[in-house]
Amino acid sequence: MKKRFMLFSLLFSLISFAQTGVIRGTIVDKQSEKSISGATVELLGDPGKGSITDEKGNFELSNVPLGRQTIRVSFLGYESSTVPDIDVTTGKEVIISVSLVEKFDKLEEIVIVSDGNNKAKSINKLAAVSVRQFSPEEVNRYAGGRSDVARLASNFAGVSTADDSRNDIVVRGNSPTGLLWRLEGIPIPSPNHFSTFGTTGSPVSALNPNLLANSDFITSAFPAEYGNALGGVFDLGLRKGNNKEYEYSVGVAAFPGAELMAEGPLGKKGGSFLVAARYGIVGSLGLAGTTAQPNYNDFSFNLDFGKGKFGNFSVFGIFGDSNIDLIGKDVELSDDDLFATRDEDSFVTSGFGVFGLKHTIDIGSKSYLKTIISGSVTRNTFENDRYFNLETPTEFKIRWTEVDNTENRITFSTLFNSKISKKFTFRTGLLLEQYSLENKLSDREQQDDNNGDGQPDFVNLINNNGAYSIVQPYAMGQFRLTEKLTFNAGLHGQYFSLNEEFVFEPRTALTYAINNKSAINIGYGLHHQNAAAPLLFLNENIGGNLVQSNKALDLVRSAHYVLGYDLRFADKWRAKFEIYYQAIDKAAVERIPSSYSSLTEGADFGFSTDKNSLVSTGEGFNQGVEFTLEKFFSKGYNLLFTTSFFESRYTGSDGVERDSPFNNGYVINALAGKEFKIGKARKNVFTINTKFTTAGGRYYTPVDLAASNAAGYEIRDDANAFSEQYDAYLRLDLKFGFKLNSSKKKHSHQFYVDFQNITNNTNVFSKDYNRLTQQVNQIDQIGFQPDFGYRFQF
Repeated sequence: MKKRFMLFSLLFSLISFAQTGVIRGTIVDKQSEKSISGATVELLGDPGKGSITDEKGNFELSNVPLGRQTIRVSFLGYESSTVPDIDVTTGKEVIISVSLVEKFDKLEEIVIVSDGNNKAKSINKLAAVSVRQFSPEEVNRYAGGRSDVARLASNFAGVSTADDSRNDIVVRGNSPTGLLWRLEGIPIPSPNHFSTFGTTGSPVSALNPNLLANSDFITSAFPAEYGNALGGVFDLGLRKGNNKEYEYSVGVAAFPGAELMAEGPLGKKGGSFLVAARYGIVGSLGLAGTTAQPNYNDFSFNLDFGKGKFGNFSVFGIFGDSNIDLIGKDVELSDDDLFATRDEDSFVTSGFGVFGLKHTIDIGSKSYLKTIISGSVTRNTFENDRYFNLETPTEFKIRWTEVDNTENRITFSTLFNSKISKKFTFRTGLLLEQYSLENKLSDREQQDDNNGDGQPDFVNLINNNGAYSIVQPYAMGQFRLTEKLTFNAGLHGQYFSLNEEFVFEPRTALTYAINNKSAINIGYGLHHQNAAAPLLFLNENIGGNLVQSNKALDLVRSAHYVLGYDLRFADKWRAKFEIYYQAIDKAAVERIPSSYSSLTEGADFGFSTDKNSLVSTGEGFNQGVEFTLEKFFSKGYNLLFTTSFFESRYTGSDGVERDSPFNNGYVINALAGKEFKIGKARKNVFTINTKFTTAGGRYYTPVDLAASNAAGYEIRDDANAFSEQYDAYLRLDLKFGFKLNSSKKKHSHQFYVDFQNITNNTNVFSKDYNRLTQQVNQIDQIGFQPDFGYRFQF
């Protein structure tokens, strides 16, 4: 009997231990980013459970109850910080980093009380306006997200992505080409599968959210360290692997595909490794929106070698590969295939890669120097063959279009950060980028038959080996003028080698805390961006010589003005209101009067190929108001409501002001999530998440049907550019999930099923000229579509 009791007690203790988790991490000073030793970390709701950070600022809380937990961090002379919504499971240790702000006056009580949620603050301490922190957990939580960080951003105020086929990010009416992607502090090419030269979006993301750390998304008046962007900044960071325990996960989901991930300690200096590989399966499930099967896979890693006497070294990278064969004869005549045409065969390949070496070293007790060297490459090819006399004895096909684009980039970045005092932080740095391009385009579309073979000639339109460099120095500071008033100011410089233009850009932001619940933000920023590379290197035939006249185009200039009001009206609730105006000039337009402007590029899969001899006299503007209401996760539920009302217009060389293709007019998002603890021990979780989105339709240029029928190819009515608008976009998603914490140590299972567009609403994809029917046909976006996923962590 005694042995049975001992065995039962041992078994009970093992089960009890297995049904708890671990929270650990590092506490740092927000301005200097140096670790804080001796800080107190408390687990709220469990009196007596806490930890003190060691000499390296590390802490560990063990035997933490499963589910959503909250910790509070405090240290003498610093404002306390509360971190809620920490999801503790048996399958994985939770590793976090918490930043504390030094009190303005150590002899006084804190006036500005912590809002209780770090997500209300930016990761970049010098970003004060139009910035939203997001977590990778949010990427996987929200309905309709497809594990895609770009689609997560579409939930934020000021962002419009009313397109199921692509994840382009339209910020406040700007072209998606105005977005800057950054990873670990360096600019990177579009991190997507099936991306095309010069664009920033695609159907499938190559970013694995399970490797990301909390990151920033900025929509206006960026701090001085960001440059060569007009619309927004996606500033992504990679998390470090677990440096004490080996952890693994395997999973499968419809859109990101099958996944393997591993992490654990590396070396003897507290380093870690984190690696993951994914293989797409969406095509085999018939969810791709085309009869062909897209093939794509990616590999990501972050290797941290720990901190030694020469500083901290890490190596990171992302590599992706994709291809799809669109065989026209596989397309049914009644099929509204998004990409394939019955009398054409198309072959698409795409590749993306970035590799970086990062070094960080302390300089004194309050300063550090961070240096990054990286290389990246992106390539896409497109081959199109067209059939003639289809399904007859004289059937034949010829090569119609051929594209081969490669961009290589070498980047060097160095950043010095110093906390001069508790009232002043200074940052300066330099970014150098060297680009080399190889672009080829040959096409028969809209070409003459000069050789008399009965077909348009196969003409080489682009054959370029080009190179250019961009140099961006910057300096900025944060001044805590009073306990309630903070002033950020900086100066960004940009040199573009093709036109040898150098510009200075002032950036300022002012934050005034009215009280401990509300604050006003004012921001201004001047920004420049070079015209997209596909336009810069277009060839023009002048007297039998090929000339690239667009290389002399000025940098496009944009001035941002923003005013915001932030209110924390209740515990875990936040309301935010912003009004903005953006004035744009020096956009590229045609010399002769026309409706064209480079501000309209990015609305399709590629760029214009016939816009030569452009000049920098175009203008445009974006203006609008945004509102965000957010209930951060607590008491088992979360809410997010965002709405934007905006106007986006441009003026071409004909002097006519028009709607831009990105002028949806309004975007409304409503998201909600609820968690239910289930099971006898209430350690497992059932989740329900839903998302409702509606937006005004995009403006488009109508087809000139008579001219198209006469020419045999599509001709748009450019005199009435962007004069018509698609119907409003509307979509409702509903997602169910289970999280099962195993009775065995460090095992957990997660399942979800995501019903996207459950009302099967018809949203317009495009209205294009059909050569076969000689009519303008409407192609619709994807209707009702299920998504699913499973993950096993151990």
